[in-house]
Amino acid sequence: MRPLPTLLALLAAAAFGGFAASGLQAVFETPAQAAPLAPAVIPAASGSLPAAVNGQPMPSLAPMLQRVMPAVVNVYSRQTVKLRSPMGPFADDPIFRRMLGIPDMPRERVQQSLGSGVIIDAKNGYIITNHHVIENADGVSVTLSDGRSVEAEFKGSDPDTDVALIRIPPGNLTEIPLADSSALSVGDFVVAVGNPFGLGQTVTSGIVSAVGRSGIRGLGYQNFIQTDASINPGNSGGALVNLQGQLVGINTASFNPQGSMAGNIGLGFAIPSNLARSVVEQLKANGVVTRGTLGLESQTLTPQIAQGMGLDDVRGAAVTRIYAGSGAAAAGLKIGDVIVAANGERIDSAESLHNYEGLQPVGSALTLQVRRDGKPLTLRAMLKEQPQALAGATLDPRLAGASFADLPESLRSSGLSGVLVKDVGRGSRAAQNRLQPGDIVLEATTGEFDDLSGFQASFARKPEQLVLAIRRGNGVGNFLMR
Repeated sequence: MRPLPTLLALLAAAAFGGFAASGLQAVFETPAQAAPLAPAVIPAASGSLPAAVNGQPMPSLAPMLQRVMPAVVNVYSRQTVKLRSPMGPFADDPIFRRMLGIPDMPRERVQQSLGSGVIIDAKNGYIITNHHVIENADGVSVTLSDGRSVEAEFKGSDPDTDVALIRIPPGNLTEIPLADSSALSVGDFVVAVGNPFGLGQTVTSGIVSAVGRSGIRGLGYQNFIQTDASINPGNSGGALVNLQGQLVGINTASFNPQGSMAGNIGLGFAIPSNLARSVVEQLKANGVVTRGTLGLESQTLTPQIAQGMGLDDVRGAAVTRIYAGSGAAAAGLKIGDVIVAANGERIDSAESLHNYEGLQPVGSALTLQVRRDGKPLTLRAMLKEQPQALAGATLDPRLAGASFADLPESLRSSGLSGVLVKDVGRGSRAAQNRLQPGDIVLEATTGEFDDLSGFQASFARKPEQLVLAIRRGNGVGNFLMR
């Protein structure tokens, strides 16, 4: 059985989203060049700072924020949660309760979470927020900066990038224009607008600390903007803007080894506006996001592997398997090739290649920089659509009634590999073999696999005896499929 790495709770803001009965609002950043602010002379009010000192105008973010803040909203999600009685199932028996004098207890309660959102289309009422803010919600409401509260319509979400789209009735709304986040540079000034700890709309400022940040455990597909603008629980889904008031990112997480309630230490992360825009366009059109894949498996290059291949640079993703009919096969990739860059972006590991693939839409053309037999080679590949789910009956009759899907990227980025049992039909053969929704298939007697495509390919030859290694909750066991 392969070891299961422990998930690290290092991300503040729980690392993600709405915390119950508090507030989670996130900050958003967008590609912005740090342009000088035009001098603004603001009429001095009683008790306020002077508009000028020694004849020089005082710079201020206030004019820009007056345009931005009405477009940042509070997002409230509601979820009905069933309560467990300490008396167990007997508490549901009215005669038993009367005999023991147990009063009637509420059997469910409404749990509320608070996050933030950003109006990106005032004409149609579209609001972008984090998936984790509205995840599993029975209902979502939005409170605008002018105090209006309206019910929101769920339009779709993508858990693997933590982006969600909701809609409210249009009318007297303000939107934030999206910037080109690819233009962001380290050192650009950015401003975060959110609702930390449920205190109310709050503005913090800082700079872009890093771009293209990835490799953070437990956060799905990653291409984060890192900023030192203060981001705390309650900021999830909020706006990160440049000095022109354009949206460069959606704040999604902060990092603190002491836990989410310990406060901000200047390590905040935002989803770039370009990525958010791509996800939103798919959600508007289809309600779901589809992704492309090369159709291969790889492993991170190690010093031993690099030495055996005659490579001086110990980085890249070494191809270990190529699926028939895949984009990788059509491109001419071979087992043993080492991919070191894709469209000019460095590929340092198998994880970085997987992450890069997952952020590209179906049909994307990739120019791959490859090392083959120690020599550089350039190949061009087209990404084909990843399968969303597979019916067990198409793999093996012993799995009939079950459907399988790829693991959520939050689990995969934590070091877990395998496939998820998505559904199991009541009374089906899979149910008789004790499979349950939520099970994770780690290994099988069909052969090695890392994901859904590999799991499908492993059934090219049906094994006489089919045994699945299943993770269920905190336990792992072997299940014989009959």
